[in-house]
Amino acid sequence: MGRESSTIARRCERAVVTAYRELRVHGNGDLESFRACTTLYRIHHPESSIDEARRLVAEWIDHHVVRADKGPTPGCDCD
Repeated sequence: MGRESSTIARRCERAVVTAYRELRVHGNGDLESFRACTTLYRIHHPESSIDEARRLVAEWIDHHVVRADKGPTPGCDCD
């Protein structure tokens, strides 16, 4: 898993993607890393439902890690 080659504008999105990559590099499983990142997202956005957090985290991981897409992503309205 490589380092981020594009700039991620949202702090929460950047934190989630970075955490997921770091957890995976250090031997954590996919589901365990996903759950940790969902919790991390909810720390940034406590108003978010668990379902919304899971959806966004899954989209961001798919976008940045799985597909290595550099374009914008759907998500929250924070900076």
